Amino acid sequence: MSKPTPISGFPEWLPPQRMIEQYVIDHIRRTFELYGFAPLETRAVEPLDQLLRKGETSKEVYVLRRLQAAEGERDDELGLHFDLTVPFARFILENAGKLTFPFRRYQIQKVWRGERPQEGRYREFLQADIDIVDRDTLPPHYEAEIPLVIGDALGSLPIPKIRIQVNNRKVCEGFYRGLGLTDPDAALRAIDRLDRIGPDKVADLLIETAGADEKQAAACLSLAEISAPDGSFADRVRALGVTHPQLDEGLDELLRVVEAAAEHAPGLCVADLRIARGLDYYTGTVYETQMIGYEKFGSICSGGRYDNLATAGNDRFPGVGISIGVSRLLGLLFGADALTVSRAVPTAVLVALPTEERRGECDRIAATLRRRGIATEVAPSAAKYGKQIRFAERRGIPFVWFPGAEGEADTVKDIRSGEQVEADAAAWTPPDADLRPSVR
Repeated sequence: MSKPTPISGFPEWLPPQRMIEQYVIDHIRRTFELYGFAPLETRAVEPLDQLLRKGETSKEVYVLRRLQAAEGERDDELGLHFDLTVPFARFILENAGKLTFPFRRYQIQKVWRGERPQEGRYREFLQADIDIVDRDTLPPHYEAEIPLVIGDALGSLPIPKIRIQVNNRKVCEGFYRGLGLTDPDAALRAIDRLDRIGPDKVADLLIETAGADEKQAAACLSLAEISAPDGSFADRVRALGVTHPQLDEGLDELLRVVEAAAEHAPGLCVADLRIARGLDYYTGTVYETQMIGYEKFGSICSGGRYDNLATAGNDRFPGVGISIGVSRLLGLLFGADALTVSRAVPTAVLVALPTEERRGECDRIAATLRRRGIATEVAPSAAKYGKQIRFAERRGIPFVWFPGAEGEADTVKDIRSGEQVEADAAAWTPPDADLRPSVR
């Protein structure tokens, strides 16, 4: 068999990286639960027509089919989900009678997207989502809560500081309508490309696709230039001289988000009116999150308010949500060697093996330590103690346990400092800093 080569876009972390990933996931999960979000996992596949109905292109969807089907049997057209929003909307519609609203869910799960792999962007990746969904109406104060959750979830991790850029689609759409544009969605899609193609080409797009004239295109770009970490953005918008009821409503909602974030965590949120989020199901507040120092890679956490995603007949479930790109975030930091773990294995103690005949005794010592929550393994062979200590060193295990000879006490050695003390497996505990690997 020839040596296998990696498949581009499908990352496989080494054990130390996987330990960091699990640490990050556990921390995010605990934070979500502190805010009352309940866990959910949906199936990996959805009907293809559902995956493609909200503005995504077929180029991004992986189609799933059996290699062989029974004679006369036709496989349903299924695709691997490219995010967790569409499956969640479907889940709400299917299970509305079993849920209590407003329903708060978190979901940490793999998704698949057929885009071009590059640094921090993968074809298979892990997302961590939260959503709050209500029946018929969803109060806007939930849009102000979402950034606070993300601020707590990411702000206390050993990663660079984050900045959440927020906007409100009603601000943009109301402004465009106040200007006299008849296709605000086309204008939003054009503005969403501002960072990628620049203002001149966006102005051309506004004229070509949104029906704007040069003056209107210039006004749209002036709106997109407004950014502020406080409520001053509203005055700057009004100074542009455009009025519309939808614009006023959006400004009020965006003010609530920015002011709530400023009280909870100053500097966490900034109103940035170029943030549009190109997907057409967003209807209110939208969010994009950048890591300071990694801005060139774009958003690592994004989402927004949606009113029409989960609808069927007269049933309507508006919601607001946001998604952390866990693989994206970690991939960027791994690439920069910006995250490390204190040891490459969970093990805190290696029980040395004096002879093979005493393996049962060593297994009992290890079991006693494990029952007390101390990760322990027994040496693989009864080699000389020096060799067993070097084995622990190579694996990063900080302590080696030496079973006492007949009538003698056991001892445990910190192989980093050389300190060795008598110990009882039913009572001894390593320092808190060594009990589990630490991420830094």
